Amino acid sequence: MRNADSRVRGIAARAGGWSARHRWTAVGIWVLFVFLAVGLGSAAGRVDVKDSDQLKGETHTAAKIIEDAGIEEPASETVLVQAKDAKLKATDAEFRAAVEAVVTAVEGTGKVTEVTSPYDTQTISKDGRSALVQFDVRGESDTAGERIEPVLKAVEGVQEEHEALRIEEIGGASMMKTFDDAFGDDFKKAEYSAVPVALGILLIAFGALVAALLPVLLAVTAIMATMGLMGVVSHVMPMSDTANSVMLLVGLAVGVDYCLFYLRREREEREAGRDAQTALRIAAATSGRAIIVSGVTVCVAMAGMLFTGLAEFEAMGLASLMVVAVAMVGSVTVLPALLSLLGGRVEKGRIPFLRRRSRNRPGGNAGGESRFWTAVLKGVLARPLVSVLVAAGTLLAIAAPALGMKTQNLTLDQEFGDSLPIVQTYNRVNEAFPGGSDPAEVVVHAKDINAPEVKSALADFREQAISSGASRGPVEIKLHDARNIAFVYVPLVGGSDLDKAGASLDKLRDDVRPATLGRVDGLEAPITGQVAGSKDFNDQLAGAVVPVFAFVVVFAFALMLLSFRSLTIAITSIVLNLLSVGAAYGILVGVFQHGWGASLVGAEGVGAIVTWLPLFLFVILFGLSMDYHVFVVSRIREARLRGLTTRDAITHGVVTTAGVVTSAAVIMVAVFAIFGTLSMQSMKQMGVGLAAAVLIDATVIRGVLLPAVMALLGERNWYLPKWLHRLPDLTHDESSEAIASTARDDEGEPVRV
Repeated sequence: MRNADSRVRGIAARAGGWSARHRWTAVGIWVLFVFLAVGLGSAAGRVDVKDSDQLKGETHTAAKIIEDAGIEEPASETVLVQAKDAKLKATDAEFRAAVEAVVTAVEGTGKVTEVTSPYDTQTISKDGRSALVQFDVRGESDTAGERIEPVLKAVEGVQEEHEALRIEEIGGASMMKTFDDAFGDDFKKAEYSAVPVALGILLIAFGALVAALLPVLLAVTAIMATMGLMGVVSHVMPMSDTANSVMLLVGLAVGVDYCLFYLRREREEREAGRDAQTALRIAAATSGRAIIVSGVTVCVAMAGMLFTGLAEFEAMGLASLMVVAVAMVGSVTVLPALLSLLGGRVEKGRIPFLRRRSRNRPGGNAGGESRFWTAVLKGVLARPLVSVLVAAGTLLAIAAPALGMKTQNLTLDQEFGDSLPIVQTYNRVNEAFPGGSDPAEVVVHAKDINAPEVKSALADFREQAISSGASRGPVEIKLHDARNIAFVYVPLVGGSDLDKAGASLDKLRDDVRPATLGRVDGLEAPITGQVAGSKDFNDQLAGAVVPVFAFVVVFAFALMLLSFRSLTIAITSIVLNLLSVGAAYGILVGVFQHGWGASLVGAEGVGAIVTWLPLFLFVILFGLSMDYHVFVVSRIREARLRGLTTRDAITHGVVTTAGVVTSAAVIMVAVFAIFGTLSMQSMKQMGVGLAAAVLIDATVIRGVLLPAVMALLGERNWYLPKWLHRLPDLTHDESSEAIASTARDDEGEPVRV
């Protein structure tokens, strides 16, 4: 421990002191930075992740071949013509008339090309009750959904004239339009409602409009600046809409949290009788340092996504890392300047009723202690061993279902349920034509696509794809002679059953392709498509799990060790964070896989966890959990530096931070819970998982387990082996007395606030 009168020379303290002395300059620099970032981002434009960069493996190879050849694959559409009565067959005159009417109607729109009749392509089901009319949408596939409405109306018109038949359209363009119409504004509404929700909770927490607006203002400006920077950075590492949404979530969470921690400490010191100058110095050196330690740890956790090798994850990781860094810098620079400028006016806009109650909310009483958590902690510290056994046992029981976690890429009916007619159409097509709605696509590239040996190999591939049992046909081949490329479309046996379809894909890749296309020297034939993409994604994700977990855990451990110079603190922080993540996994499996309480969140019948979620949640939660852990442990260490016993320091640290941690957690839970109300099951799972984990972390972990474990360890909490004493010392004196006694800045001049 250091002497209480040692001088504070932490980065956060120096940054806060400089900002307080040059407040208008600090505010001006921040505003200029935000405007420059937004301006540069607008000028540079955003480069999005390309299909060829999404995945590695065969999916990547196929996309690269298509991209290099300059081939724009059109959006393909299918019209299912199906008899409602088993007696009516495709060979009957009424059925033929309906098919001809569909062909004529879609051609008449002028929006489609390459219209084929099922009688020419033999796309008639085994039972003779179903047939497929297929065509491509003119123009770019990415915007086909915007042009498909006239075609959909034309098909609806044919349906009205043939009541004995079911005539329904499905395909990339029609699905794009249907989902945009149904859910297009869903995600945006959630994003837009997050800020008002956060502001409302902050109003309750602080009871003053100005104090509540500051955290939101910081978070919003940090998000704006990061959005601009993403545009610039995207020219080196492409970004995506998903990365933008995740960045907004993380930015709002940490931006509000960091400002909340800082502002609450400054108010607490003033309520304790400190003058404005000293209160701000204490907040800068204590909460400011905790913000830097937490921010760096969160950035390291987010950087773990860069090791997945998946372009979407890399974009999310980099975007999240950037917004955390920007919010962290803003919290320790512009926030002190704003607090210095506002002074007592930070209490402006008081809401009387909320103000009276707020004394018992974030800080509790004037001393910053929470009465509720004081009572809880009294019981915890009276029986720490029992508290550890009960709390840890409960969390382990909650986490237990995660041992049987089943992950998969959700099918349409799992993702959206049966609320949309197009999902039912998708299922009908797959029942009648297994794999027909999502065929495997073999991209064949040869020196001469019309060479006799290539044509022979293609014919053999078509034949063996069916004879091997991988497909029931029909196998369609489209040639691009000028570019020496052929597309082979193979409906996979298994259809929407991804396990069975995956087995069919393996037959094509491992048996049929080597025996046929593999005979031709210099020929490339990667197999892509929906099922292949899912398999390649899962394989790559599985290979990334161990490196990502190891990177995040090891570096988080190292940062905690250097920041607190305690081997015990570093180990317990990792164990407690892993426990909260495990509990979140257990809740996800219980609700979405086993269906326990699924009706409460609208998740009936999902039966699986979306593949990418466990790794995503681990990285996000491990980072966000450090917010609370660093903040609480820093306060405990501060009290210990003042000379309190470890037990008294634990009591002081937990009860004085419990209110602000609770307020921060309520904001995070509320924001994440908004995403749990979305219609898409993958987004619902993300929202529920994040909200549950943060709630557990802020209550059971920080309010019960952390103090109980530290109480049991006693002075061993500060244990650092002698052989680790050579490590860099990133600690400094954080005690209020030491800070208050240092009345001058590093140049020896009095500090003016």
